[in-house]
Amino acid sequence: MKKYFFILLAVVSLGVSSCSPFQVKSDYSATANFADYKTYLLRTDDLKLNDIDKDRVLNELSKQLKAKNLSPDQNPDLIVNVKASHKKVQDVTTSYGGSFGWGNPWGWGGGFGVGNTWTNNYNSGTIIVDIIDAKTQKLVWQGVGSGLSVDSPAAKQREIPEIMAEIMKNYPPQKEK
Repeated sequence: MKKYFFILLAVVSLGVSSCSPFQVKSDYSATANFADYKTYLLRTDDLKLNDIDKDRVLNELSKQLKAKNLSPDQNPDLIVNVKASHKKVQDVTTSYGGSFGWGNPWGWGGGFGVGNTWTNNYNSGTIIVDIIDAKTQKLVWQGVGSGLSVDSPAAKQREIPEIMAEIMKNYPPQKEK
């Protein structure tokens, strides 16, 4: 029985450690030639954040764009528009007391008892990066990352660089052949 318990523990540990806390997705125009883009201009009109978080987002985004060999320019190939939002989330968890476990002679078993329910209210943040062709004014790439813990300053300080790196990992897109 102990052998099965350790296998179950190993599988659960592997599953938990390999999951990112963020949900990240991206989309792109199949007709855009991303190799032609060399310069960008950041546009932050829609970035409704406090100054501290705005600096975190813009500093990390600039770092990521530089790593993609893009340079800031007043006459750019790309307009990079970044937006942020948050929504209230309520998680409801219910657990039932009772006699669950490996304790009986036939293996796993148990009975149901009294249930307890907890609610957890928090704000979850989302960052959207729109990359627009400056000549055509058409969106050529969009990355969206959600799942930021916006209620905790320490979490935001740690998570904003992480989520920006996750979002920008998909730029430029790897076109399927």
